[in-house]
Amino acid sequence: MSKEKKGVYTGIIEKDKDGNYFCGEYLLDYKYTEASFKIGDEINIKTVIANPSDKSYNQYPKKSRNFFLANQKE
Repeated sequence: MSKEKKGVYTGIIEKDKDGNYFCGEYLLDYKYTEASFKIGDEINIKTVIANPSDKSYNQYPKKSRNFFLANQKE
């Protein structure tokens, strides 16, 4: 396997019944996702943090606001 920086996770952007954007087990930053992406985009998640929201923490304990389209190089 190559040592290129590919990120933490690669997957497809989805939206749950509560309006949260997520990719796999990771909650995605709402404003960043709304502004730059669409549901169905394949993304690479570069970094994750603990989800600071009490409202969605149980469903998504990890959050990312550092991700990019999978077919684009940083």
